[in-house]
Amino acid sequence: MHPPTTAYSERPSTVIAGAVVWTRTVLSANELPVLPDGCMDLLWMDGRLRVAGPDSRAASGPSRIGTRVHGMRFFPGTAPALLGVPGRELRDTRVELDELWPAALARRSVDTVAAAADPLIGLEAVAFERAAATEPPDPVLPWIVTRLGAGDSVAEIADAAGFSERQLRRMSLSAFGYGPKTLGRILRLQRALALIRAGKSFAETAAHAGYADQPHLARDVREFAGMPLRQLLSVQECNAA
Repeated sequence: MHPPTTAYSERPSTVIAGAVVWTRTVLSANELPVLPDGCMDLLWMDGRLRVAGPDSRAASGPSRIGTRVHGMRFFPGTAPALLGVPGRELRDTRVELDELWPAALARRSVDTVAAAADPLIGLEAVAFERAAATEPPDPVLPWIVTRLGAGDSVAEIADAAGFSERQLRRMSLSAFGYGPKTLGRILRLQRALALIRAGKSFAETAAHAGYADQPHLARDVREFAGMPLRQLLSVQECNAA
């Protein structure tokens, strides 16, 4: 077994519902890829604040050994309202905060995190201040995420919400960064990986997570993770050791 490539810890945010704050330290140049999860993150690294947009494929993290990244991961659909930028404009990107916010606001946010005893507390302070100054996200968004996560079809969700499928797609692009079908596939993949970690076989996982069969699961893993399922699990097991 290879040694772990990262050290990672997280906790629920105390100020933003559904958010998680986390710390990740690079231990090896062979950094574990970051898999799509439908979320967006506010990142603190090397004295800078950046935004990680919603990924549609595996993304590479920092490779310099010893690099420590602190982050705040927002529940799917909640970050665009706080940031003031539609999710579709941030898909598969890493953007400096001062490219999204007025220079004075971005600079004050950097100062807040830099002055905090713990960068995670600083990130929460920035998010809390911004949330108080902006309109909250549409309350229907968490419901959409829950329905997609349960495996409901786009047509079923649109009908239950009283939307056309086109309206649901437009809302999803703005809130999540991609359409509901893509978000549903990403949530299904995360659900499948959780089942495998819980001890389910690949065949059982495919059936329980909503895949047509095990090869269907394998294709989705390769598409989103950029590697075969067994290789992905092997790397993740090393990092969990």
